[in-house]
Amino acid sequence: MAVNVAVVGATGAVGELIRKVLVEREFPVKTIKFLASAKSAGKTVEFAGKHYTVEPISASAFDGIQIVLSSTPSSISKEFSPIAAKAGAIVVDNSSAWRMDPDCPLVVPEVNAEQLHHAKKGIVANPNCVAIPLTVALKPLATLGNLKRVIVCTYQSSSGKGATGLTDFGQQMAAFAAGKPVPAPTAHRAQLVDNVITLDWTLDPNGYTEEENKVVNETRKILGLPALGVSPTCVRVPVRVSHSEAVNVEFDRPVTVADAKAALAKAPGVVLLDETKGEFPQPIHAAGSDHTFVGRVRQDLSNPHALNLWLVADNLRKGAASNAVQCALELVRRGIVK
Repeated sequence: MAVNVAVVGATGAVGELIRKVLVEREFPVKTIKFLASAKSAGKTVEFAGKHYTVEPISASAFDGIQIVLSSTPSSISKEFSPIAAKAGAIVVDNSSAWRMDPDCPLVVPEVNAEQLHHAKKGIVANPNCVAIPLTVALKPLATLGNLKRVIVCTYQSSSGKGATGLTDFGQQMAAFAAGKPVPAPTAHRAQLVDNVITLDWTLDPNGYTEEENKVVNETRKILGLPALGVSPTCVRVPVRVSHSEAVNVEFDRPVTVADAKAALAKAPGVVLLDETKGEFPQPIHAAGSDHTFVGRVRQDLSNPHALNLWLVADNLRKGAASNAVQCALELVRRGIVK
């Protein structure tokens, strides 16, 4: 079934990747249009060998559209995603605006694709770029024992701040490499080159950052485990693309490393690397891939019910654009799109 598609936020970093992933995955496009803010309207974008003029976002732009892939700031999403849904489209929304709405499923297709049938508002939320690969790895492990607690420390790349983050980091790197004074940051909260930033997000009243609270709440919702203990620390590191995560998983019973590796090896979306062969997940390997790379699976020496592992995923692709396109493909495959 070919469908009418609109890509909102088409000129941004994620919007550009959405266009690329739609082609890579041979999405069944009948017609397609590209929408953006008035500032970007009129620009030309390329898709499947053709050039399209970007149109301004408006209510009338969604007439006849069946699937919307949206990547905009939350304020824009709150205004236009309901308008698109009211016009008859199903919206796959990349912003944080709808993630915790009980009437909007928060979906990682490898984990909870069945929730796509419950988009009561016509909006499917795309999760946070940390929660997506984390739950891809946790889902197969949850078959080995009930999950009790997850401790996760993240090492998040500059591109998590979007195109402005990459520009800022590039300027800092160029100055540092030339032995010149590093310019004041323009996107990051502090100097990122030759440094690590522990508070690169808004601090919430509970002492955790907005990013850390997203990881807690979204991981629970995706896995359908509202009481799961999740303890995150999110850090920005001097890497261009791909987020890394050090994860400690506690079960209600002992789980062997061998069983965990066997479950991960056959899990959809996971590439298990063998540390005994010198293999371990690295950001440079994950960049450009839609897989979650997992390695360093080992017993927690302090807790017989817990395992440690290390995972890496491309935050722009699997953490945003590719997951959204996967959701859209599932909507078509399951006959949810009308």
